[in-house]
Amino acid sequence: TTVHWHGMLQRESTHMDGVPGVTQCPILPGGSFTHTFSVGNQSGTFWYHS
Repeated sequence: TTVHWHGMLQRESTHMDGVPGVTQCPILPGGSFTHTFSVGNQSGTFWYHS
């Protein structure tokens, strides 16, 4: 599993947004992942899914 964002500019954190094994290491069952990034002055509708 990975976490994928929509509407959020991933400045300097594109390695944490995407396809498991391609742009992000997969989150293994029972594992955890802390995603930290700056929103800056972005506005709009944002959502995520795994």
